[in-house]
Amino acid sequence: MPKPLFENELRERLLRAGVAPRHVRRYLTELTDHFADLKAEEERAGRSPADAESAALIRLGSMDELAQAMTEEHQFRSWCIRAPWAIFGLAPVCLLAGAYLIACYILWSGWKIFLPGTDSPFIPIHGLAVFYFGVGRLLYFSAPIFVGWIIALVAARQRLNPIWPSAGLTLIAVMGATAQVHTNSPTVSGGPGHVIMDFTLGSSLQGNLLHALTILSLTMLPYLIWRFRKGHSISA
Repeated sequence: MPKPLFENELRERLLRAGVAPRHVRRYLTELTDHFADLKAEEERAGRSPADAESAALIRLGSMDELAQAMTEEHQFRSWCIRAPWAIFGLAPVCLLAGAYLIACYILWSGWKIFLPGTDSPFIPIHGLAVFYFGVGRLLYFSAPIFVGWIIALVAARQRLNPIWPSAGLTLIAVMGATAQVHTNSPTVSGGPGHVIMDFTLGSSLQGNLLHALTILSLTMLPYLIWRFRKGHSISA
């Protein structure tokens, strides 16, 4: 059946009020079913489809009443609203750290498998090693961008104010720009070396800043496009 006229407006109001998207979907499904039942009752009472729809909307309740029923319940609020510091600070950092850990493990294991006895894995390689190390490099360089896109997606789904998402994106950009991988030669002949990651400004502050701005621009782009399209659709 066609969606009731109130559904889109109510969805936006609930999301902007901080209700979690999963609760919004469930609530709108229940309201749509209830609206269909009310409309069917009015039609059986002899009303025309248009009059039955109007009567069903009145019986369902006003937009303020429907929204208030969800926004007053704390358990329906999104974690983006309850703990934005965790969703846009702690969680992205942990996710990025996990991606970097995997990338470092790929580098270390590839060094052990394909380049045993060498002082460094950063030497010319061939064959399967190119693919193996390439996966690690791809993860290392793309992780900040993908984590940033996740932040942007969460912020867009929840219709959030840009303050917290921007803070999270900036944090990820700084981490991505200052992440450095170092290796130590094997302490035992023929044994594996050590892979170390730290976060330093490096030798060029300007280079770090440019790198951070590049990551920030790429990660903010989807969010900015969404806000522009949303604002354009509302004004239209």
